Amino acid sequence: MALGTATAPYELRFDAGRICLDLLATTHPVERLDAVGPLRAWITRSGLVPPGTPLGHADASWLAGFRELRGDVGQLVRGTGPADVRSYDHALGRLNEAARAAPPAPRAVRREDGTLVRELAQAPGCAGLVAVVARDAVELLTDPVARAAVRECEGDNCPLVYLDTSRGRRRRWCSSEICGNRERVARHRRRAALARA
Repeated sequence: MALGTATAPYELRFDAGRICLDLLATTHPVERLDAVGPLRAWITRSGLVPPGTPLGHADASWLAGFRELRGDVGQLVRGTGPADVRSYDHALGRLNEAARAAPPAPRAVRREDGTLVRELAQAPGCAGLVAVVARDAVELLTDPVARAAVRECEGDNCPLVYLDTSRGRRRRWCSSEICGNRERVARHRRRAALARA
């Protein structure tokens, strides 16, 4: 995909189990946050803002903010060796700083039919939205049960990380429909090739 082209909505994934891990998925198999438009789509589809929230004020600085957070979360979730302690601590400091900003304030608004819908009290800023994702990462990293359920996909060439909430904690792939299907097809082809030989 060329830089600056729009990312199709179906290419954005939200099956990692945590919003901070869904942000990590925007790098595979290619950069998904390659322009402001796809970032706006990710922000809306991730649930960071209610549907219909105007994000026309988002600009390239938002891309930089979300990408920096993504790099820090990736480093912290995947862990590092002893040689990378300074880099790890630097990423941890940036994550904590990002988490300090005030998240967008929600409000309930009555529709004409009397039902209540969620809106934001004011237009969201980048720092507030990044803070929501950073706080999710802080929660994940400091919760020993959730942290122990973080897995890396076993699919060929798939670096995605997900939260394994399956029974028995035996989930192997980021997505059964994507990497799981690829593995099953490859296994079938290997068996068929052996049967022919």
